[in-house]
Amino acid sequence: MAIREACGVFGIYDLGGGCARSTYYGLYALQHRGQEDCGIATINDLELSCYKDTGLVGDVFDEAKLDELDGTMAIGHVRYGTESEKRRENAQPLTFMYAKGSLAVAHNGSLVNGGELKREYESNGAVFHTTTDSEVIAHTIALTRLQTDSIEDAVCQTMKRLRGAFSLVVMSSRKLIAARDPWGFRPLCIGKRGDAIVFASETCALDSVGATYVRDVEPGEVVCVYEGQISSNHENRIEKSSLCIFEHLYFARPDSVIDSQSVYGARLLAGRQLAREHPIDADVVIGVPDSGLVAAKGYSLESGIPYKDGFIKNRYIGRTFIKPLQSSRKEAVKIKLNPLRATIGGKRVIMIDDSIVRGTTAVQIIRLLRSAGAKEIHVLSSAPKFISPCYFGTDIPSKDELFACKHTTDEMRRIIDADNLGFLSVESLGVIAPDSTCDFCDACFTENYPIK
Repeated sequence: MAIREACGVFGIYDLGGGCARSTYYGLYALQHRGQEDCGIATINDLELSCYKDTGLVGDVFDEAKLDELDGTMAIGHVRYGTESEKRRENAQPLTFMYAKGSLAVAHNGSLVNGGELKREYESNGAVFHTTTDSEVIAHTIALTRLQTDSIEDAVCQTMKRLRGAFSLVVMSSRKLIAARDPWGFRPLCIGKRGDAIVFASETCALDSVGATYVRDVEPGEVVCVYEGQISSNHENRIEKSSLCIFEHLYFARPDSVIDSQSVYGARLLAGRQLAREHPIDADVVIGVPDSGLVAAKGYSLESGIPYKDGFIKNRYIGRTFIKPLQSSRKEAVKIKLNPLRATIGGKRVIMIDDSIVRGTTAVQIIRLLRSAGAKEIHVLSSAPKFISPCYFGTDIPSKDELFACKHTTDEMRRIIDADNLGFLSVESLGVIAPDSTCDFCDACFTENYPIK
């Protein structure tokens, strides 16, 4: 089975140069989207260069490497791999030399027909070096380019063959292209910095390089930058979009704006909805850092119960959700969070978490609160119950691993040792992002998949 990813992409076209450093800063801002490996590819005097490796952005790149890579175009990638084994060859961007020249591709998402396309290409002699859908996409673009007049046309035609989630940045020797699948599963935005044009998974990456947010790449759109000018193609647009709602609940940084909706605002509304649906008599509201904090503030605002910091987070350990091994997730929780006894001791505590997927992390966190002297622990999730896996790039596992598929709410409550357990209703997902220009995919909560 192909590796499934939920990653971050960045691209910049700047004839003034310095693109490698700008991409470095952009990837730093997107580090929360993937911590397994990263890479940068650049074009300098029509020559393609690339460096990538396993590890965090700040560990993989140094001044010397960025100097070597510098150019007038660049794309970058941070990867979150969900397989148990780290594979350096899966690091992106993927780079190729083919009949029409050089090509670099970075991809956020997951295809549902990636395996089918790969088998087709292999039967015709193609050789694959990675287990990623990104390589399938790159092969499709290269083959299609042989039959089209331009690289942007090749990307447009490639999109007709792909089914699933793909936000792409693609670079040839002269052009920078951004493309978003017709359903708009994963975010992708456009910014400007003077004459420079920037693409990124989230607006927080635009902020990090001093670029101004212009708009989002629309679902089904292909945007091409050539000689500093932007052109756009919408021929792959469909009627109904399906942005992953989990971007607002967990993945994206709260200071980002996705399809016109503030992520911070969406999480605040989710917390308010929780307070309306699950009123609880308690002394204090706390959030699980970092994704649960804003929802906890929303609960506090709606309920009138004071919000306080309940945990101190060790900033030198990554997100437990995106550790590939379950055992590493458990160990990470122990050193990631430390409860504040002054907030928790002797108190009736409402704890807001962004989600409960497997239940193992919740058990560890509640043990921490019990050890800090909490009198009562009421656990609320700002996401509904996960009842089905994701096939579009988020690490929602099979039903065999999903807590809510194996137990009732009361059974889950007893297993995690909480005094109360509640989830945001599926119906509330329709009200937490009122400014969004996209509709949402909520299949992991409803089993209503937008693609067969």
